[in-house]
Amino acid sequence: MLAFLLELTSWARTGHVYLFALFMLMIWLLWAIRISLARHYRPYQANWSTTASVIIPVVDEPLDLFRTVLDRIVAQRPTETVVVINGPRNEDIEALCDELGVRWVWTEVPGKRNAIRTGLEHTSGEVAVLVDSDTVWTGSTLRELLKPFSDPQVGGVTTRQRILDPGRSVLTRWADWLENIRNEYSMPAMSVLGTVGCLPGRTIAFRRSILLGCMDKFLSERFLGVFLEVSDDRTLTNYTLKAGYQTVYQSTALVYTDAPVKLATLLRQQYRWARGSQYNTLRMLPWMLRNAPVLALFYTADIVAPFVLVSAVASWVVALAAGSKAAIYDQLPLPDQPARALAVVLALSLTMTLFSLAVRFGHHFAYRPGDLLYLPAFMVINTAMLMPVRVAGFFRMAHNSGWGTRANAFAGERARNPLVAIPYLLGVCLLAVSVLISV
Repeated sequence: MLAFLLELTSWARTGHVYLFALFMLMIWLLWAIRISLARHYRPYQANWSTTASVIIPVVDEPLDLFRTVLDRIVAQRPTETVVVINGPRNEDIEALCDELGVRWVWTEVPGKRNAIRTGLEHTSGEVAVLVDSDTVWTGSTLRELLKPFSDPQVGGVTTRQRILDPGRSVLTRWADWLENIRNEYSMPAMSVLGTVGCLPGRTIAFRRSILLGCMDKFLSERFLGVFLEVSDDRTLTNYTLKAGYQTVYQSTALVYTDAPVKLATLLRQQYRWARGSQYNTLRMLPWMLRNAPVLALFYTADIVAPFVLVSAVASWVVALAAGSKAAIYDQLPLPDQPARALAVVLALSLTMTLFSLAVRFGHHFAYRPGDLLYLPAFMVINTAMLMPVRVAGFFRMAHNSGWGTRANAFAGERARNPLVAIPYLLGVCLLAVSVLISV
């Protein structure tokens, strides 16, 4: 943020165009577009009665949490609820389902995609509601989730999502902050356009006919020669949009989900999400450019921004540490000693970045003012963890891989894939351009 402001000042004074400042202006413009669109968002209000089948794929889940998940769902009386146990048999979950009167089926084929197919085969509701096994509904989740289907153009609906007990650690607070940012800005903005690019998988509702129509591709479609189990929610969203339906966000349908409390688990989760999001963006980009250009801008920026920011931080730190500070920093009264100059620049950068985050995401801090104290930690997690993980996820998009965070889940294919080199080549090009922008 400091470099951006200094480059803007120099740009206005000298007329010299800085590529990094131009890029950051684009990022702020996209933020302004999100804010403007989000202000026009309104949830659907009219009740809608239809048959709804709840499908819950599960491999392994703590019984106390899964009991709560099932209790909340059963209490809202969907047309039917089916738990699909995939992979190894889980007698504890089978017994719990029997105790609560919930139908369960078992498939020895691991993987969430096959579990969704199995669930569809054992249900018949007009709307299929896919629920993660660690997602807890609130009192009116199902009723609110079904309301948008009163519009025949709506094909998929997602919920407002928050983290269970976010005060457990800095990581759970950060995860809750990230979810609320999506809830307050990105999701409402895309919903206004009828093109929520990814209906998050904690709880999603689709018209059953859409899922049946895309199931063969869903179970077999490859990206750069490899079948990727990850990002099933984004893939189903893509199929729904391509079928000509709208995908929307219903803010009044609230669910809670768990978040990792261990850094290693969180990194694996974010890495999996990074791979899934970015490969789906590349696969969906031609359609988005033709049919949803604003969505294409949002998702393209999500790919490019981590490369630019990682390159910028690395190049500036190296330059300052070597005593060869960029000309824009001449505007600041920096000490002559490189170490002190670096400390001053980093302190100013931290202050300006914290101010930027506080301004851009003020809605969250109005809701949870105590999180302002954690803002420096959130910034460090974003910069030192999330951005590099997204870059790594881009490079490894075409690698054979499984689910990544659960034991006994889909393990991925074990075959050589020469097309794996393509994301690496694209990534190197992005890094090279990013370094040029940052210099």
